Amino acid sequence: MNIGQQKQQILEEGLKHVPFDGWTVETFETACGALEIDKELVIALFPRGEADLLDYFAQWADQQMMDALQSVNTGDLKIRATIRTAVEKRIEILSPHKEAVRMAFKKLMLPQYARLGAKITWRTADVIWTWAGDQSTDYNRYTKRGLLSGVIGATMTYWLQQNDDADHAKTFAFLNNRIENVVAIGQSTSKIIKPVEGFINGVIKPTIKSKMGKI
Repeated sequence: MNIGQQKQQILEEGLKHVPFDGWTVETFETACGALEIDKELVIALFPRGEADLLDYFAQWADQQMMDALQSVNTGDLKIRATIRTAVEKRIEILSPHKEAVRMAFKKLMLPQYARLGAKITWRTADVIWTWAGDQSTDYNRYTKRGLLSGVIGATMTYWLQQNDDADHAKTFAFLNNRIENVVAIGQSTSKIIKPVEGFINGVIKPTIKSKMGKI
């Protein structure tokens, strides 16, 4: 079993325990016990502890989403329908782990994890736009991903607040409205260029520089 498989195995087992034991390193060490593997693997594979676990959970969800979208022909859809389909699929994938997602959101709202939360949402927006065929490289690229980050954050928050939405009908209607609002705003992008530019300079560029410094 390679490292990627080990990380996925620990995450998926740990997600069963998070609703009862919380989003902590200890919870995933307990998962290792259930898998009959050394609990020290958690820190070995996720050296930053909870931050790495949260980050990997988001990456796992992105990959699951992309796998589920393999059969979707984006050429048959308008761009707003393409984006909506991707976000809907991500929610469906996360639905069995809703309580774990709720706890992850609470953790990411803490000051020490705020930058990580922004990076995670941005990355998901980037994955979706890239899948949708966007190849822009100028500020239009950042504008699109900044707007979609807002849609994803608002929709996920709304979904987590719903306790009687088993088929996600309310959440998907909310998502559709948010996308329509973004399309309207997109017709006057000057209104959001400054906030997006601030996000890029304050979060995205420092993250990139930090990664380059570790190479």
